[in-house]
Amino acid sequence: MPLSCRFAIISDLHIALPHTIWNHPSRFHLVEMSIPGLEVILQHLSQLDLDFLLLPGDLTQHGEPENHQWLADRLAQLPYPVYVVPGNHDVPVLTANGYSIGLHDFTTYYRKFGYEQADRLYYTCELVPGVRLIGLNSNQFDEEGHQLGAMDAEQLLWLQQVLATYQQEVTLVMIHHNVLEHLPGQSKNPLGRRYLLDNADELLTILRQAEVQLVFTGHLHIQDIAYQDGIYDITTGSLVTYPHVYRLLHLYQDEHGQYRLQIESHRVQSVPEREDLQQWSREWMGDRSFSFVLKLLTHPPLNLPLEQAQSLAPDLRYFWASIASGDANFQFPQFPPSVRRYFEAFSAIDADGNFAPIDNTATLILNQRTHSSC
Repeated sequence: MPLSCRFAIISDLHIALPHTIWNHPSRFHLVEMSIPGLEVILQHLSQLDLDFLLLPGDLTQHGEPENHQWLADRLAQLPYPVYVVPGNHDVPVLTANGYSIGLHDFTTYYRKFGYEQADRLYYTCELVPGVRLIGLNSNQFDEEGHQLGAMDAEQLLWLQQVLATYQQEVTLVMIHHNVLEHLPGQSKNPLGRRYLLDNADELLTILRQAEVQLVFTGHLHIQDIAYQDGIYDITTGSLVTYPHVYRLLHLYQDEHGQYRLQIESHRVQSVPEREDLQQWSREWMGDRSFSFVLKLLTHPPLNLPLEQAQSLAPDLRYFWASIASGDANFQFPQFPPSVRRYFEAFSAIDADGNFAPIDNTATLILNQRTHSSC
């Protein structure tokens, strides 16, 4: 029979039980929406015939044991399989410190969600006949204990072996850090570079050699689909930042045997204490945008004088909210030419400069390996 499976993605949940919330006045994440927002999504998913659910990291706000335990217990109640990978917020320290779990504690909470081998932070499993998931760990620590977004050599070698073993299956890869740029100049800008996997080139080389096309990431809190040399990096926005989005996907073979991935996106419109969640959250983000856009204006490549940057910043109040929503189409005719070109380049445009919205709704045609019908 032709392959057909349906699944959902919820990313960057940042689950926080009320007594664990760091209520800093300038905090960006609406973590108090994490649990009620998740319940709204799960209620929607309960009405669908899903094969599985993917959670690409940042499951908790700061790696608190009780938040990990709450989420693991909640996921165990779902009627479909769930698969997770760790994000930087889930394992902020190498060794547990009394507040956050350590890196190698992660698997003890999520053995039912991919980690049957508790001594390893990466895994592979068959999702449905003919479709395989590879869950990767992008969290490492240097000798000083600083957290890095990278993959270790042992994991990369394991990945090569797995891909060589399962050559006749459609492969989905899930990892927290982005492997392709989702923003113009992201790899050259300190504000954006930290969201990219440090050794993404090594990973991409391995995936291209194996003709793997689909990578699912989180971390950046935006809706975006990036494509480069045969690989799609599908990153999903966060549950706790505007626009509180999640994805529904259908992987299938059409009548000609062609593999396609149909993607649609949904938003949490309201939670019990915030009926106006979308508008309220957009304003919350706008209220906290000034210092961020000021850095964009005063740092390379624009390097504007502070006074000029301060005069332009109010027009960028909703810039990041529009980026997070995906499929942005920016027009800033009032800006100086160089500044205008810089910010309008963040629009969803194709190689010919035409507006091409695919970040939220799309059907990707896959040219992945030569498969027999499943």
